[in-house]
Amino acid sequence: MRWTLIILLSLTGCGMIPGMSSDAPEPAGLTETNSDVSGAGQQRPQARPAGGIDAETGQTASPQATAGTLGRTVATLGNAAEPGLWLKTPLVRVQRAGQVRYEVSGNTIEVTLIPIDGPATAGSRLSLGAMQALGAPLTGLVDVEVIGL
Repeated sequence: MRWTLIILLSLTGCGMIPGMSSDAPEPAGLTETNSDVSGAGQQRPQARPAGGIDAETGQTASPQATAGTLGRTVATLGNAAEPGLWLKTPLVRVQRAGQVRYEVSGNTIEVTLIPIDGPATAGSRLSLGAMQALGAPLTGLVDVEVIGL
């Protein structure tokens, strides 16, 4: 009898007894789906934007990335050992396809835009292949226009 009472009290604190739960409120912005009582069809809680704010980044959530000019940035040579055509920039919040235009040479190339932390005014890093395709100096600061596709 005493063990049953101990088990019931410990389960009550965990919220395992139907109709009884701890006093802790559910975290805001999380949802949970239960398909049956056994828990076999339960899905894990997923963060959902609440009031237009992305729960993971704290940034304003947008359903689709904007196409067109994203802004200008000053870029330097990134890690030369990383292959491909890419721009690591704070002008994007998610990895996506884009273009980079270097007005000095008149060249525009397609790249993968990769987000990095920092304000939109912070600098960016271009891959070695992208710098070469743009005709940009490898040791200089390169002012480029970033375009989302």
